[in-house]
Parts: sequence; structure tokens; C-alpha cells
Amino acid sequence: MFRNQYDTDVTTWSPQGRLFQVEYAMEAVKQGSACVGLRSRTHAVLAAVNKAASELSSHQRKVFRVADHAGVALAGLTADGRVLSRFLRSECINHSFVYDAPLPVSRLALRLADKAQVCTQRSWKRPYGVGLLVAGLDETGAHLYYNCPSGNYFEYQAFAIGSRSQAAKTFLERRFEGYNDYTPEQLIKDALSAIKETLQGEKLTSSNCTVSIVGRKDDGTMEPFEMIDAKRIQEIIDSMEAAEEAPAEPSAMQQEEPGTDAAAPAPMDI
Repeated sequence: MFRNQYDTDVTTWSPQGRLFQVEYAMEAVKQGSACVGLRSRTHAVLAAVNKAASELSSHQRKVFRVADHAGVALAGLTADGRVLSRFLRSECINHSFVYDAPLPVSRLALRLADKAQVCTQRSWKRPYGVGLLVAGLDETGAHLYYNCPSGNYFEYQAFAIGSRSQAAKTFLERRFEGYNDYTPEQLIKDALSAIKETLQGEKLTSSNCTVSIVGRKDDGTMEPFEMIDAKRIQEIIDSMEAAEEAPAEPSAMQQEEPGTDAAAPAPMDI
């Protein structure tokens, strides 16, 4: 990214039809710590990397509860994310007060997108430099949305944002087709596995990640949006590592009885 004569304010178009300040805000999302979201028919899970600014500081929160039925994970400028999560919380409270019912997740994502879009159309404002994964539960099931600084929003089965998120997306793309039938435990494990892909060799522990879940139980009652405690996360991580270290079962070729000659492989053309 570099400065040019078309990025002095957000309402100036370049000859190529681009709004550079909006693109800069989207670049800020790519520089933030990674966040992952995935959902089944009845549950939605959000996970985020706890990244400290330095060894002497604590990490900033990346996952926020906005209502009993919804929460957000953010990548980018955390201060902007706090303001937007407070806005979402107010929208949920106002809707519940007026209609005595929770705000549908699709409408929640739409109101957030409308608020972000206004900042791309006023010269005295700047775009919010944060991307949000909105996860929630309503009458139609579990939902996951990604809200972009440009004001666009998309619904996903699974998605990842932030730095090194492409590795997590590749992992999710290989497995998302079965997510509708996943149990909450399976969703959490895949969320942790996707987060692990973004760490580039750093060991995954309960101290460097946050996981939250919302969903509906088998009896139809709602499980409110909650952060999973560190002890349970570490137990899940330990079980995943134990499963990876378990020796694989011998293949059929390895189990072949001694004395039988297998056909020699054909030479490979190089």
C-alpha cells in the first residue's frame, strides 16, 4: 500500500473505480489476529487467537457477547470492534424491549453492515478498520455472518479472517460439507484445529486462544452464548494431540502374510 492523490478522503474515487481508504480498512483486517467461525444446524462456534502486543502486556479481548443468542469475534482495530459490539448490544436490547423477542441474526448483521456503509459515504468519517464474525441462533437455526469494513456482509458455513487466515480457510474448505451434522464437541475441535493452522508452528494452548459457543440443546432449549473456560479448552487440545500421536493401524499391505510376493511396482517416468 502507498499514498496517492485519491486516498485523502473516503469519498474520492480513483480512475479505476476504487475507494482506497476502504481498501486500507480491509487491509487492517488482514493484519489483525486470526478469528475463526463455523456452524452446524443447531450450534455456532467462534474462536480467536489471543495475541499480546508485547511480552510485557496482556492480550486484548477479541470475542464479545452481544446478547444471549449472539456474539462476535473481530480482527483488526480492537477499539473499533468494541464500539461496534456496543452498538450491536444496544440494538439487541432495544429490539427485545419493543418486540419481546430476540433480534434475528440476519437483521443484526444487516444493521451492522448499514452502520459500516455510512462511513464509506461521508467525507468527515473514516471506515471502521475491523472485520466481524457474527454468530448467533434464532428460530431458523444457527447462523454465521462476516461483516466487512466496506459495508458488505456474507453468510458462511465456516470462515476465517485476520493474519494467516488463508491456512485456516484451506482447512475449513476441506471439511465444511459435513458441518451441518457436527456435534458441538466436533465443531470446537475443528475451530481449534483451524486456529492452530494460523499459528505457524507455535504451540496451541488454552492461554493463546479463546473459544465461545451458542446453540440449541436436544430438548429445544437454548444454550446462551458463552466463553468456554480455559480448563475445558486445554482438555480438548490434549485429547486432539493424543489422537494425533496415536499409532496408525497397519495397512492391508503391511498385514500381508510373509512369503507372498507382491507385484513389483512399475518404474515411474520422471
